[in-house]
Amino acid sequence: MTRTATAVWLGSGKDGKGTLDTQSGTLHQTQYSYKSRFEDGTGTNPEELAAAAHAGCFTMKLSFSLGAAGFTPASLETSCAVTLDNGAITLSHLTLKAKVPGISQEQFDAAVKDAKENCPISKLFNTKIELDATLL
Repeated sequence: MTRTATAVWLGSGKDGKGTLDTQSGTLHQTQYSYKSRFEDGTGTNPEELAAAAHAGCFTMKLSFSLGAAGFTPASLETSCAVTLDNGAITLSHLTLKAKVPGISQEQFDAAVKDAKENCPISKLFNTKIELDATLL
């Protein structure tokens, strides 16, 4: 399976602007710029999209890991903060709130560890990945 996206950039790095399109059409002519990346401008940025990808991928992998262990989550909510420092992503910090009926802390921790280490986006990132997980 291959998924695609396209970025178009016009102008210089600081004064230019760009758009992003995804194969699915979810992003269509979505604006990004220096201001949306490094200041408070309108539009998205690569780090925000990386955070969304990591949160979504981890959460889905966790659902599969829990299912393989015999549990069905009532809810999984993951937020992700990606840190850009001196031109490199240096951290992806996941925060999970989970409701999983009947699971022990030990079983939960094992499923979370598996998801953190084995979701495709975790494997893609060459950075430190932190995770705070709470079983509610």
